[in-house]
Order: sequence, then C-alpha cells, then structure tokens
Amino acid sequence: MIIEILKHIGRFFFLLLLQLFILNNIQLSGYINPYLYILFVMTLPFETPVWIVLFSSFSMGILIDMFSDTHGLHASVCVLLAFVRKPVLRFISPREGYDSTAMPTLNYLGFGWYMWYAGLMVFIHHFTFFYLEAFRFSEFFKTFWRVLCSGVLTLLLIFIYQYLTFRQVRSAKK
Repeated sequence: MIIEILKHIGRFFFLLLLQLFILNNIQLSGYINPYLYILFVMTLPFETPVWIVLFSSFSMGILIDMFSDTHGLHASVCVLLAFVRKPVLRFISPREGYDSTAMPTLNYLGFGWYMWYAGLMVFIHHFTFFYLEAFRFSEFFKTFWRVLCSGVLTLLLIFIYQYLTFRQVRSAKK
C-alpha cells in the first residue's frame, strides 16, 4: 500500500517536472501546446476517493500555474477534469465493471477503451483550457484548431508514455 502511494507521488513529481521544464517550452507555431501532466489525474486508481482526486488535481494545477504564470487556469481545468473523471469512467465502463485496485491504463483495458477514455479526457481539458484562455468566441475556429492540434499531440505523448511504462513493467516481471 505504501509502495503504491509512493509510486503515485513519484509520478506526480515526474509529470510536473516534465511539464514545467520540457513540455511548456514546446510551442509549434502557437497552435500546439502539449499538456501531459493531465495523465496523473487520468491514471489514478479507479476507487481513489473523490476528495483525493480533487486535491491532487488542484495541487498539480496550481503548481503548474505558479511556474507558468497562468493565474489559476491550470488549477481550475484540473479540478474540472477530476470532477468529470468518475462520470466519464462510468460512461465507458465495461459490463463486468472495473477491478477496484486497478488503474485506468492502456495495458489494463486495451487500446480501444483507452482511446475513448484518453480522448474524452484530453478533449475536455483542452477545450476548457483554450477557450478559458482565449475568453472570447470571436476566434472560435482558431481556438478549436488549437484544441485539436494540441489534443492530438497530447494523446500521442500519452500513448508513448503508456507504452514505455508498460514495457518497463513487462521487462521488470521477467
């Protein structure tokens, strides 16, 4: 139990530092901004108490905000993501349900299910983030293009991260 908690704390700080020092410095023509830090919220175990999900999401978001000078934008969107996580999981749940100790990962439920889950969560995050950042509908299509481009890159990075994590777990078992 303690080891699992330490793994989650380690993943929290790894994704935070990766976002702050590498991914925040990637901006391709102003349209593509990858936000891999949301993977922390997405991969918490299914039966994590809601207050822990909300608190850790807010913590991740506010730390990103402090170093990105975004004045609470990441924190608010992370809390929204934590709030919709349970309904999204319920919406796409398999008939037999989830193992309560498992995490929603690519290797647990397969590519198709994870594509739906990650796609919905990334779209909700990016749509909310970029429209709150723009805060006007006069540039609706330009902002929507940013949502799509950044979402595709974020999904690609999420799948690469999941694949590398799966490979490490698999090779550790040998």
